[in-house]
Amino acid sequence: MTNTAAESPAFPAVLRNRLVDHILAAGHATDPRVEEALRTVPRHLFLPDSNVETAYANSTVITKRFEDGKSLSCATQPTVMAMMLDQLAVREGDNVLEAGAGTGYNAALLRLLTGPGGGVVTLDSNAEVAAEARSRLDYTGYGDVIVLTRDGAFGAPEYAPYQRGIFTVGPWDLPPGLLAQFADGARLVVPLRWRGQSRSVAFVRDGDTWRSESIELCGFVPMVGQGGEKTAAVDEAESVTLRWDMDQNIDPDQLHGVLDYPKSVMWTGVTLGPNESWDGVWLRLTATEPGACGIRADQSAFDSGLCTPAKAKVYSPALVRDGSLAYLTTQRVEGAASLWELGAIGHGPDGEHLAERLRANIRTWDTDREARPTISMHSVKAPTAEFSEGLVVMKEHVRLVLALPDSKE
Repeated sequence: MTNTAAESPAFPAVLRNRLVDHILAAGHATDPRVEEALRTVPRHLFLPDSNVETAYANSTVITKRFEDGKSLSCATQPTVMAMMLDQLAVREGDNVLEAGAGTGYNAALLRLLTGPGGGVVTLDSNAEVAAEARSRLDYTGYGDVIVLTRDGAFGAPEYAPYQRGIFTVGPWDLPPGLLAQFADGARLVVPLRWRGQSRSVAFVRDGDTWRSESIELCGFVPMVGQGGEKTAAVDEAESVTLRWDMDQNIDPDQLHGVLDYPKSVMWTGVTLGPNESWDGVWLRLTATEPGACGIRADQSAFDSGLCTPAKAKVYSPALVRDGSLAYLTTQRVEGAASLWELGAIGHGPDGEHLAERLRANIRTWDTDREARPTISMHSVKAPTAEFSEGLVVMKEHVRLVLALPDSKE
């Protein structure tokens, strides 16, 4: 592209429309109103420190970091934002609460979708981030969006009730004071974290119960100040880390040195192509296995063979019980460069049994890869008789009850 074309006032619109075409081809922005909003709001004006090409690339743009270099605030990847807007299904006239103001771009999209009779309240716990979002929204013509410097977990009761809510930061728990701000029948889209992984769940309120309508893969910056997720190394070099929830009976001291046990390696015959993912196995494990969690191996542990999950330096699904663990692994299929076979590796006194359980889950997942659990969310104070079917994930304020169609036997 010539410099003259790049300097043209029309150039951002060309790139914006090209990005939206890509989003549509990926199967997102299925609502024409979402597509129109994406084609209208100038994302590059919400990213003044990035060039226009970066603004319209299909990627996350980190806009603020903690002192240790980790991401504090960012502009959400456009395909993910489109997916979540499809889940949210904003109607004209809705009052929408957003937790995680970021650049303000998402709030602008929401404001377009709510129309003249609706409204948007967006929150961010970081004062600098909130101020920048306020400035960008004013500059781009969305000055009636309400921006508050506040922890998203508290919501904004003074502007309730809300018919729609969306989190663009990853909470581990949802306090009752927040959930009470939503009207009956309201829809809440939240990248919720449990059992070491994160999913964008669209919940609909039905009285005191919230029921999932869709569950999609995603990952967001964790919400600051929620300590229900635990991590610990299981080897002397601290190169292999487990991630689990506070309600799970997992003692990292029992697991220290577990990788020194001989491996129990079991292959499944289940294969993945270049554009396929094993993440559905992890989601299934969260609904069937009380010991489901995540495991991460540094490159050194992976290369040495100490721990070889599906991929180095990212979390993969694992199972833990007492002093044993098993995790998902892969191997290239001989003679087929683009195919990978899924397997399970177990360590510890009960490692072989855990590997067998993981292998069975992989094979069952393979019979219907599109199957998703249903999730119902209840207050921790709700009677336990309501949880007779499904696996319960206990958080500080809410219980999640997960059930797959084949788990109600």
